Amino acid sequence: MTARPKLLVRCTSTADVQAAVRTAREQGLPLAVRGGGHDWAGRAVADGGLTVDLTPMRQVDVDPATAVATVAGGATAADVAAVAHRAGLVAVTGTAGSVGMVGLTTGGGYGPLSGRFGLAADNLLSAEVVLADGTLVVADDEHHRDLLWALRGGGANFGVVTSMRVRLHRVPTILAGMLLFPMDVLPALEDHLLRAPDELTVQAGFMTPPGGELSLFASPTWCGEEEAGARALRRFTEVGPPLVEQVGPTTQVDQLAAIDALYPPGRHVHIGTRTVTALDRGVEAALRDAAGRMTSPLSAISLHSLHGAATRPGPDDTAFRNRAPHLMVESIAVWEDGDPSPQRHRDWARTLDPLPGGYPNLLGPDERERTVEVFGPNADRLRAVKAHYDPDHLFHATGSL
Repeated sequence: MTARPKLLVRCTSTADVQAAVRTAREQGLPLAVRGGGHDWAGRAVADGGLTVDLTPMRQVDVDPATAVATVAGGATAADVAAVAHRAGLVAVTGTAGSVGMVGLTTGGGYGPLSGRFGLAADNLLSAEVVLADGTLVVADDEHHRDLLWALRGGGANFGVVTSMRVRLHRVPTILAGMLLFPMDVLPALEDHLLRAPDELTVQAGFMTPPGGELSLFASPTWCGEEEAGARALRRFTEVGPPLVEQVGPTTQVDQLAAIDALYPPGRHVHIGTRTVTALDRGVEAALRDAAGRMTSPLSAISLHSLHGAATRPGPDDTAFRNRAPHLMVESIAVWEDGDPSPQRHRDWARTLDPLPGGYPNLLGPDERERTVEVFGPNADRLRAVKAHYDPDHLFHATGSL
């Protein structure tokens, strides 16, 4: 069923956002916030309610001297990367350029630079937030520190982030690309995924390339000195002879665009997410079995690595708690509009449910218990922040904490 809001407010300023939030509250309307609009579960649209559309607010300003970007609430990762690139800098983003930068950041933000620079949430310096009563606050290390803590991985349950400041970085070079292997070499990738140098972050999984057969893919990103990166990437030949190898110098802008090209708008998507700490026999068998039962050649299983710098914050330092090295497993069911049996694809996306954990930014609205479990002891602190800033639960997003 397609969600249809009663009101859609296209905001061009913080004042517009404040007026929209006050209207929803005064009229008793369900409220949703659309940033990048990338949420697979449709939480960017309030069915029968008011949707605050931030997409006109896409301004990104970069201060090269401090390597800090000020990012408006509707800016995408591609927007941020493009402006940062012109200043000779990179941002910690996810893998796709079309994702809203605020949603990615407040939900955690695994990405190809996380091994060296941490999660996107770890690079959040401050946020301008419209609260449930329409007031505007700035959360930083000196003001509303509890709110800033919650926004570093706790999701969008606390207000509308109309602007944020994020740390940018300088890197000598980026080497990245794609390698395809036979499916049975997955265990040999474990060291590359979980114990690589900080400069190397590898995404892996199963996909069907255009015109090809179901294969294991490895997508490495090196952000450091080029010579050392070339040596690190040559180690992938130890996994086995690749079926396809396309790796070389690139830019963050081009890397994000390449992923966006694989997932054009207009398709249907349903996502499942789990977390594993190793590629042991049981996990490998579950992943390969799920890959073999894909219901669409457009679907994929993706393993996102958390290692290096992303493991160094303490579990209580940010709302995002799971800092042990792990792989976030994403089962991505994709099908074309008009498919006669979409439920089979949704069912497949849940095929890895027996595995533990998950990523709060991708867990569905019906997975509240698992969301609370993933946040662990931080869930109680998040509830306390929620009670302080949004006692009437106007905002409903991550796991309905």
